[in-house]
Amino acid sequence: MLNKSQMKQYVETFNRQDEELHVQHISNAHALQWMEENVPLFECPDRQMEEIYYFRWWVYRKHIKSTPEGYIITEFLPPVYWAGAYNSINCAAGHHLYEGRWLKHGEQYLEDYIYFWMRGSGTVRTQSLSERKCISGCTSGRPGEGEGTGGDVPLTEGYSTWIADAVYQYCLVKGDFSLAVELLPELIENYRCWEKSSRHESGLFWSVDDRDAMEYSISGNGLRPTLNSYLYADARAIARIAEKKGDTEHQKEFEAKADEIRRLVQEKLWDPQAEFFKVFPLRSKDMPVEDWSFEGIPAEKNVREEIGLIPWFFHLPDGGYEKAWLQIMDREGFLAPYGPTTAEQRHPAFLFQAEHECLWNGPSWPFATSQTLGAMANVLKDYEQDCIAPEQFHELFRIYTNSHYRKTDTGEKICWLDENLDPFTGEWLSRKILQEQGWKEEKGGYERGKDYNHSSYCDLVISKIVGIEPQEDGSLRVRPMIPSGWDYCRLEGVRCQGKEITVSYDKTGNRYHEGKGWKIWCDGKCIEEHPV
Repeated sequence: MLNKSQMKQYVETFNRQDEELHVQHISNAHALQWMEENVPLFECPDRQMEEIYYFRWWVYRKHIKSTPEGYIITEFLPPVYWAGAYNSINCAAGHHLYEGRWLKHGEQYLEDYIYFWMRGSGTVRTQSLSERKCISGCTSGRPGEGEGTGGDVPLTEGYSTWIADAVYQYCLVKGDFSLAVELLPELIENYRCWEKSSRHESGLFWSVDDRDAMEYSISGNGLRPTLNSYLYADARAIARIAEKKGDTEHQKEFEAKADEIRRLVQEKLWDPQAEFFKVFPLRSKDMPVEDWSFEGIPAEKNVREEIGLIPWFFHLPDGGYEKAWLQIMDREGFLAPYGPTTAEQRHPAFLFQAEHECLWNGPSWPFATSQTLGAMANVLKDYEQDCIAPEQFHELFRIYTNSHYRKTDTGEKICWLDENLDPFTGEWLSRKILQEQGWKEEKGGYERGKDYNHSSYCDLVISKIVGIEPQEDGSLRVRPMIPSGWDYCRLEGVRCQGKEITVSYDKTGNRYHEGKGWKIWCDGKCIEEHPV
């Protein structure tokens, strides 16, 4: 068994280096106890990855908030004016659920949170008419580009997110789909509202880049890979939940919806010349498209953006589109020392000037990086291709890990998580801009983005690198993808489908004294082993 003393040392360091500005349900003083009770232990030769694994759980804990409606998971710690009830923001709810599903005792937090979005104050139904208009009519911040969608708005349409898929994935780890089955009517209603508010006549979904939480993008508003991928995943999840309920009618309906989105994304959003999924720019949902050729799009809007890789996060594309991944390690594409960049670097509008702190025209965003890494792992594990290799995934994950730091005014390097990064220097950009502006209260005040909970990390370690994959039939698949140079690795105490799982690798047998190779333990018994 791993010794919890290593985790204790990390937590003590995080606490010592921290300026604890906002305390919610669990203070720094109680962080170690909470982590000992909830966090699977992780050990590997890469001390930086190990440190950031524990740091990310330490940060996640800060965002558990007790409200009159139960627990929610926040995105910002300080209050921000664009948030909903209790400072909630739905944008990263998918990340919150993917990450939190691995907590040993996270059930109450996450199920309260799911109910909050589906039945509580997080739903549009509970908001006033003026608030509804604000949500459905938000703009990108650029005059003339944002037009309200009008009509009905989805239950959680503050921003786009993959809520049904995330609920399904939570239940998959729990091994119990009763919550998803109970909420099936709300998940269906939410999807139908997206159809009413945002479905283009083509069958694809239109969105404002700001409502994808990606303001000041180069491509702007239009038929975007983001919302279409999220709703593909939601339709697929709803179909699976309906099947478990025995609801054949909705199962078939939403299977057909998912199939249609997959077909349309591949037919309409794939640029065969650029070999990439792109935004098809449209100023409003009601604009017809006469020519679907990307060659007719103005050059200033025609761009490869990191969001073109999101479809693989949900296994949307069929085989044959993997050449898009050649851009991820291309220095004229997305590769950067603290990347990936959110837009290709060769485009003339890369990092164009804009008077705002949140820019998606090239800076690196952990939100997008965690999606890209999840998508990349899926391509490596589930597609036959020769465009990317596991070594490139690990290099990108190393870059992501290395971005979780900041140098203080005294020169100390401390763990840090914020909004977006300069992809070439690693400086936290929003923080720099807000600090230069004097930490304006209307922008969220002092250190607004500190401990920003807008991405995932631990889920990538658990489900992609160690490779724990619970199956619908209650079985467990483990497909590790560790760096070739590692001599050992152990993830211990993962609560999955009502069992406690440990996965370990020991090249020589001298680390854990359990023999050489891979071993999988279930409730204390070795159930599978693969010698070196």
